[in-house]
Amino acid sequence: MSESNSSGVSSSSPSYKKKPIERCEVVSIRFAGDSGDGMQLTGDRFANVSAVFGNDVVTLADYPAEIRAPSGTVGGVSGYQLNIGTDAVYTPGDLVDILVAMNPAALKANQNRVRKGGIIIVDSDTFSARNNEKAGFVGNPLEDGSLGAYNLYPLPVTTFTRETLKGSTLSPKSVDRCKNFFALGLTCWLTNRPAEPINDWIAEKFKKAPEMVDANRRAFKAGYDCGDTKEYFSVQFEVQADGSKKPAGTYRYVNGNQTVALGLLAAGRKSGLKLFLGSYPITPATEVLQELSKRRSEDVMTFQAEDEIAGIGTAVGAAYAGALAVTSTSGPGLALKGEFINLAVMTELPLVIVNVQRAGPSTGLPTKTEQSDLLQSLYGRNGDSPLVVMACRSPGDGFDVAYEACRVALKYMTPVVVLSDGYLANGSEPWRIPPEKDLKDIITRKVTGPIDGGFKPYSRDKETLARPWAIPGTPGLEHRIGGLEKEDGSGRISHDLLNHEKMTHYRAEKVERVKAEIPPCEIYGDKNAKLLVLGWGSTYGSIRKAVEQSVKSGLPVAGLHLRYVNPLPGDLGDILRKYDRILLPENNMGQLAMLLRAKYLAPIESYTKIQGAPFAVEELVNKFNSILRT
Repeated sequence: MSESNSSGVSSSSPSYKKKPIERCEVVSIRFAGDSGDGMQLTGDRFANVSAVFGNDVVTLADYPAEIRAPSGTVGGVSGYQLNIGTDAVYTPGDLVDILVAMNPAALKANQNRVRKGGIIIVDSDTFSARNNEKAGFVGNPLEDGSLGAYNLYPLPVTTFTRETLKGSTLSPKSVDRCKNFFALGLTCWLTNRPAEPINDWIAEKFKKAPEMVDANRRAFKAGYDCGDTKEYFSVQFEVQADGSKKPAGTYRYVNGNQTVALGLLAAGRKSGLKLFLGSYPITPATEVLQELSKRRSEDVMTFQAEDEIAGIGTAVGAAYAGALAVTSTSGPGLALKGEFINLAVMTELPLVIVNVQRAGPSTGLPTKTEQSDLLQSLYGRNGDSPLVVMACRSPGDGFDVAYEACRVALKYMTPVVVLSDGYLANGSEPWRIPPEKDLKDIITRKVTGPIDGGFKPYSRDKETLARPWAIPGTPGLEHRIGGLEKEDGSGRISHDLLNHEKMTHYRAEKVERVKAEIPPCEIYGDKNAKLLVLGWGSTYGSIRKAVEQSVKSGLPVAGLHLRYVNPLPGDLGDILRKYDRILLPENNMGQLAMLLRAKYLAPIESYTKIQGAPFAVEELVNKFNSILRT
């Protein structure tokens, strides 16, 4: 994408001459401002209208770590980045083509995210001496030539908004809060987006406050008209949609927390079980609880507990009572839930634990993303305590992984951990709603009546080693349950040491048998590659794009992405032995790399990033080049 206009704006009178349109394959945009400037809403609406337009979209919501940092400071900047493309896009983009910065702090925090020659639109009204100083600028960056490498457009957005809403019944503060819709209207015009979906959304969102509907619509139209009638920009940009490359179906624009909630809901319906979620609010997992709480009319029960331990305690109780039981949390909460997870392992009850990872340790960086809970998910409990661990690779993939986790938990009578993270939870993309007929059947181990020879709660299915699931109060199915070791078959409390060893192996072997559910690994990229790039979880988008880009430039690179982290795919070892060079990028200090080296003795090179942000495609491509040159 390129812009031919020079830096600065023109003061000439309005012109209604139609601007030329420059067609683009992909455009990356970032909106940034104070926490109260509505940047998350602005970015989300722009991404949504682009999805409606037919583009592929991937987003990155970048929240400040403080709940309300001082206004005008870099620490309080909230950002929303999105990448829109004609064809498939996998990441929100590395450097952006357009930055919309609502104040000096937003410019300071994001200037280095804009490619050279890109567009920077700022609200010039906010660049006072005091605001510039608070942001860390020496002087005024709009006047000192420091932005000469970019196409700079300082527009008096606040003034334009106030003039547009002159005579409004809104307070001056409320008027100023409408300037995000002015910025949205301007950006929609600049990228040739349709206005109707935005206007319709405003009417629905603010329907209880007609004065807000009127004000936001007027501000949006003023921004749109500003681009259309004033000589600020010489061209418009358009990313055309190519619907022929998308599978036919009904699409929704969703984030990763929403798809996880929908996957759980679908599993509840398919299994015929009541869905129960026992949870405690924690960033960035809270939205899973919020989404399911809206579904109480659909055989869903949500319980907001007083703490993390109580949340999972209610879920274990619900599993014992015969419900499809789920608990949701983030890293610190997973640590607190460890003892109850072990209770579910010992009692061999189906339980799904959704862990939306964030940067740690301890409270860490609550609003930033990381993949550092892998070892905790696998081993963060006392004793040998195996369970299934799966990871989402994209916002839309949350549905498939959550559904599969429920299916496996019910079929094998075992806890399953679903790993998402802040990047996926808050990131959004168009997602195709799968027809119900395409969803796998869900098998439960429920026993409904007396069994000849007496009920044995720890007898086992020959294929899966799953024990039967008896609902309390069913005549003839009375049994004991608890955290003490059980006797094989009868389920009575046992202190026999050989029995303990036997039961420990049973629990581990049951998880290993889940390998039967894992399809063969799919390798993409160069079939004769010298370098295999392995990934799991949210690194998928960056790795996939980097591999495809490298192959196009002639580099012999292939990629493989893991959904199941425990157990690992049965063919993974044979695949790894075929490559002399294997790279494993992770947003942690190399947790999976360490495990795979130990298990397969494979020459895996760890490549880590712990900066609260996903890998950039460019840094991965540079790493591939570096490896292949040695």
